[in-house]
Amino acid sequence: MRISIIGSGSWGTTLAILLYDNRHSVKLWFRRKEHLEEVKTTGENHIYLPGVKIPSEIFLTSDLEEALDDVEIIVLAVPTQHLRAIISRDEFKSVKDKIFVNVAKGIENKTLMRVSEILKDLLGVYENYCVLSGPSHAEEVSRKMPTAVVVSSFNKSVASLTQNVFMNNYFRVYTSDDVVGVELGGALKNIIAIATGIADGIGFGDNTRAAIMTRGIAEIVRLGVAMGARIETFAGLSGIGDLIVTCTSKYSRNRFVGEQIGKGKKLEEILKNMVMVAEGIWTTISAVELAKKFEVEMPITNAVYDVLFNGKNPIQATSELMGRTPKPEVWGLNFTIR
Repeated sequence: MRISIIGSGSWGTTLAILLYDNRHSVKLWFRRKEHLEEVKTTGENHIYLPGVKIPSEIFLTSDLEEALDDVEIIVLAVPTQHLRAIISRDEFKSVKDKIFVNVAKGIENKTLMRVSEILKDLLGVYENYCVLSGPSHAEEVSRKMPTAVVVSSFNKSVASLTQNVFMNNYFRVYTSDDVVGVELGGALKNIIAIATGIADGIGFGDNTRAAIMTRGIAEIVRLGVAMGARIETFAGLSGIGDLIVTCTSKYSRNRFVGEQIGKGKKLEEILKNMVMVAEGIWTTISAVELAKKFEVEMPITNAVYDVLFNGKNPIQATSELMGRTPKPEVWGLNFTIR
């Protein structure tokens, strides 16, 4: 198939290579022309994916009209907070009937929209939308390490088609029809990864990390169910699967941010020295607002927000979490888990 990847970061570049491996015709769009020229010259994306060769047959361009011309599938690989500005451009008006595959993991600030809602709002995209998510660091997929993910769409045929397009002997793809759950799982786990990073940076141990991850998925489930997601989705690849890898991996940008904060650095200082985007920082803002809107308790998310944006001491935040009113392990859901 003819596919365009919008976004030349580590994940966009990795998926371009994967889709080329799957014998598709692939274009890769660069936001900055100087970045494009560097990759053309070196044959590698040194900034975002060093050490991985990009096949010369992949068409590289910084011209959006050229990138979208005569394609069947459009893969959106740009950070959520920048997505609206890109797809608002006139070039997208003529391709709104194509299949859109979102691979970003965030929730838009202010509007509190998930990516599916942004596309519906701007382009009227609905049944031709799907989201690809799961535990899938670019650094490993690009080196063909076995990986499993999930693709979710409102339209089962779109999910199945996308599954077949992406799947190969090192990249296994499952399907789902719970778009809300898959989008929320991918976005909200980044907040919990920041929390585990903070704990690691402070010097806490494995018990603490396990507690944050377990109670983190509990509050993700509470918000997800309140927003219409299915509880079982969070037990899958886009939920607990992605949570595990993001909270423990050396490649996790969100965990890195948390770890640096736990060691005493300020957010502004960390961001100044980061090349890639940690979506969880900005998702934290949206998640706090969504929790208020849906009247859901998210204590870890609130604590991360206070540490990131209100300057709260991480040890004090931890002490407050540990000293909360005693509760049953399962609470805040309007049905019983059996």
